[in-house]
Amino acid sequence: MTPTITLVRGDITEQSADAIVNAANSSLLGGGGVDGAIHRRGGPAILEDCRKLRAAQYGNGLPTGQAVATTAGELDARWVIHTVGPVYSQQEDRSAQLASCYRESLRVADELGARTIAFPAVSAGIYGWPMDDAARIAVETVRATRTSVEEVKFVLFDQRAYEAFAAQVG
Repeated sequence: MTPTITLVRGDITEQSADAIVNAANSSLLGGGGVDGAIHRRGGPAILEDCRKLRAAQYGNGLPTGQAVATTAGELDARWVIHTVGPVYSQQEDRSAQLASCYRESLRVADELGARTIAFPAVSAGIYGWPMDDAARIAVETVRATRTSVEEVKFVLFDQRAYEAFAAQVG
């Protein structure tokens, strides 16, 4: 089944969904951008779960392109799915790693039974991925991935990001 794709301009921490995707850094311990905002708004329960994950199976951090779930704390969601996007490189094609972030997040969402999921534009902030290409990879990957998720929301922080995703959704 192909999920319905919805675009929202706004703050991902204010969204209501079964799962909210965090563009995390590999440490899982919070950071800047979306990652910092999710940890701040979601409260200490998210960080506590992340610390447990680090102590158990991700001692070296979550690998790029992978995804793992925690509680959503005080967010209007059941889970936060943390995924580590690649840093953009002009010398090396890392688009498969970026696509993996979306595929793996949807796989985790399926395992959890999530029907709605909210994604940011993974890697398109501080990691420097060009927005138009990030949007293309995100939308193509979601459309090509078999999932039980019914609605995928792309939550875009500014008008430029919204327009880039709108051009891909059609």
